[in-house]
Amino acid sequence: MVSMSTTEQYRRDGHTRVEGLMDAAEVAVYRPAVAAVVEQARAVAPPLAERSTYDKAFLQLMNLWRRDATIERFVRSPHLAATAAALLGVERVRLYHDQALFKEPGGGFTPWHQDAIYWPLDGNRCITMWMPLVDVVPEMGAMTFADGTHRHGALGGTVISDASEADFDSLVAERGFALTTHGAMRAGDATFHDGWTLHRATRNDTDTMRTVMTVIWFADGERVREPSNTAQRNDLVTWLPGCAPGDLAASPLNPVISDR
Repeated sequence: MVSMSTTEQYRRDGHTRVEGLMDAAEVAVYRPAVAAVVEQARAVAPPLAERSTYDKAFLQLMNLWRRDATIERFVRSPHLAATAAALLGVERVRLYHDQALFKEPGGGFTPWHQDAIYWPLDGNRCITMWMPLVDVVPEMGAMTFADGTHRHGALGGTVISDASEADFDSLVAERGFALTTHGAMRAGDATFHDGWTLHRATRNDTDTMRTVMTVIWFADGERVREPSNTAQRNDLVTWLPGCAPGDLAASPLNPVISDR
């Protein structure tokens, strides 16, 4: 299970790294299934040069667990969810959604952002896992986190864009937040970060696809918050169908997965 030092780092800095969370044999089962779904999207995507900053950053597909039985086993893994629950310090977590984030060779940087700006939930009771399904080196698009930013809640209302990159880059410099880049990672290693932890990723300067799968969970018992922006209103309809502000966040798309 998760070590005390790993838990302490997560709660202090708003992010941590867990090595060998999934072994190579398990990754080898899941990688082809995820890659096949993403490749279908890549085949119809416009050329990189014609895309927005957001779309240059990665090929993004969500809720793959609803499309493929093999991917469903990955997303609903009790082991992964129990790790998330331990870091959050709760007994159980519910699935919010998964997303594949494949950064193509030559793919652009991912601007500074906070995930929770998209969610009608308490960001400090939400956690994102970022797991490469191939070995990655920093030049493929390493993740950088601004330490301790999760303790400040929403630092701005800007979604992922050139504007969020500029605004948060200035904020990081002004407030002197320390930055941590976890560097090279093996397939099956993972980082976890709080919903309010400010983070970004560099461009992919290699000829290898940065093949990453993410899963987002929230603490069981969390209630839906009144959406404060368009993105949160869209998320409420998409990922919490049938739920309204004040309701328990517990739609059919949000099963309980872990029970520590």
